[in-house]
Amino acid sequence: MQDKNERRTNRERSETTRAVLIDAARKLFIERGYAETATPDIVAAAGVTRGALYHHFEDKKALFAAVAEAEAEAVAAETEGAVLDGMRPREALIKGGEAYLAALAQPGRTRLLLLDGPAVLGRAGMDEIDNRHGTRSLRGGIVFVVQAGGLPRDLPIEAMTQLLASAYDRAALAIETGGDADAYRAALAMLIDGLAALCG
Repeated sequence: MQDKNERRTNRERSETTRAVLIDAARKLFIERGYAETATPDIVAAAGVTRGALYHHFEDKKALFAAVAEAEAEAVAAETEGAVLDGMRPREALIKGGEAYLAALAQPGRTRLLLLDGPAVLGRAGMDEIDNRHGTRSLRGGIVFVVQAGGLPRDLPIEAMTQLLASAYDRAALAIETGGDADAYRAALAMLIDGLAALCG
């Protein structure tokens, strides 16, 4: 029994160290950017040894990937949390999009996920992360609206998911640099309504 408790304690300690490293790295990547953040700075901020960092992550890029994964997961959760049971399909899709923009507006997220992410991990690497989180949520929302009759039945789901995701990402980047958030939200809602009108 003691060995079992000891193993559990070791696992919990390991998970805690990993979480501390991800949190420290996130703060530094946001503050300085990926290129200007050195692993000794991450180790110092996390209060762990260099060996602990390399026990959990192969290198700085692998740590960045873990940070991006955690942030993308958080954004998806915030987006999905804004869609309430009983919402009409169009409203659910638009509310989810607005929640996505709000989630990306949190300090550092746009840079981390939309700028540094593709630059560090490559477009394919970042797409893999997106497909597990935000893109998956958006695809599900589009399918829901199509099935409810709010979008054309013959809508090419995958292509539309990619195009709408790009539109929302572009809006987030524009808002980050001072663009009118209300104007971008309105334009995206008009885009969705324009697609819905094809059903009429």
